[in-house]
Amino acid sequence: MIPTLGLSLKALKKEPFSGSHCGMRYYLTTSDDILKAYLYPEPWCFEATPEEQKELKEFPFTQEGLNDALAWMNERYETDRDNWERISKDQMQIFLETGK
Repeated sequence: MIPTLGLSLKALKKEPFSGSHCGMRYYLTTSDDILKAYLYPEPWCFEATPEEQKELKEFPFTQEGLNDALAWMNERYETDRDNWERISKDQMQIFLETGK
């Protein structure tokens, strides 16, 4: 289960929410009445990760939309768990190879 301590609609109105779980990073933000959920691999932050490595899915900015976004994030992690765990183990090597 992806950690979401402190996440709420009220908090998302003020600022984006980000975190990571076993090689998978996530970034939640709002625009108008849309909740945007991004998934991308470690080790880089959202801004430093190339766009082609980010997966985006949009939801209504409601409690149901937030619940659906969290369910989607957990489903994506479980579907590709082996890949995310490999990324988690290899993130230092990725960092050293790219020299960022």
